Amino acid sequence: MNKTPLQLRSPYLIFVGDESRPTYAKTGKGVADWRPELCMGQLRLCNTAADLGLPDMPVATASQQGVGSLIVGTALVGGSIPDSWLDTLCEAAESGIDIVAGLHTRLNSIQVLRNAAKKGHSQLIDIRVPPEDIPVASGAKRTGKRLLTVGTDCALGKKYTALQLERDMRELGMDADFRASGQTGIMIAGTGIPIDCVIADFISGAAELLSPDNDPDHWDLIEGQGGIFHPGYAAVSHGLLIGSQADAFVVCHAAGRTQIEGWEAYSVPSIGEVIDRTIAVGSLTNTEIRCVGISVNTLSLGTDERDDYLAELASTYGLPCVDPMITGTKAIIQQLT
Repeated sequence: MNKTPLQLRSPYLIFVGDESRPTYAKTGKGVADWRPELCMGQLRLCNTAADLGLPDMPVATASQQGVGSLIVGTALVGGSIPDSWLDTLCEAAESGIDIVAGLHTRLNSIQVLRNAAKKGHSQLIDIRVPPEDIPVASGAKRTGKRLLTVGTDCALGKKYTALQLERDMRELGMDADFRASGQTGIMIAGTGIPIDCVIADFISGAAELLSPDNDPDHWDLIEGQGGIFHPGYAAVSHGLLIGSQADAFVVCHAAGRTQIEGWEAYSVPSIGEVIDRTIAVGSLTNTEIRCVGISVNTLSLGTDERDDYLAELASTYGLPCVDPMITGTKAIIQQLT
């Protein structure tokens, strides 16, 4: 893995565009939640766009206030850049603000953006670019310990869970590092590999690079991608799981979600089904893989309802069950020590 830290000019302006669905504004939300000290404002193209809780700020004001980077905080299925965004992105680039995106469509592939960046002496920074010369996975056992977050669906807390685990483990004096496997995580951590744009034969090899040999007591907390039952993204989930050689995994779930987001013909699998399939697939490269907890996004629940919900899941599966952003993850960490 490329160890050179990602260098983005701060402060940031988070571009939300006209995206109203929180699921598809998760990049902006993630950066705003985990790097708030670097975020100056948000840029929304309409009042119905998702609100990240940052001050609304047009390009002209952002330029005057010294914003260094506009981060594209939304992503459509397929990772495209709508034509309706281009005028605003070009305005920012021409004003000298760097444009940063982690989409499948590369900023540098768009001529009008390249022209605007040249005029404004700004940079177009594509995050979703894997390193060169990724090997095919060897399957060889690596030193150190690894925990992977997996999910019943996409966009429900795999990244947040891994980040909170890192925070809580370090607070407890443990040796632990968050390993980013997606564009938002890379923006937060400053390094990582965008697993979902790696050619299929090399996904597990990329996962091996992401969490290399380490000290015996060191934990790599690997950000999961997709979902092992997902009709669109299960392939990347399988490759990441096999290459991670996870010693432990945490199942992430969104309370109240019953259908795969964006694939409503498919039901969300049960937590038990995810546990069983993750062990079945993951045991190919680590026969000792085990589930150590359940992490639930409980935003749809009230306080009393949340406590009962978590307690019921804990009783059903015999595992600690937390909302990482409310209760923390120390109950899960106890399973690792």
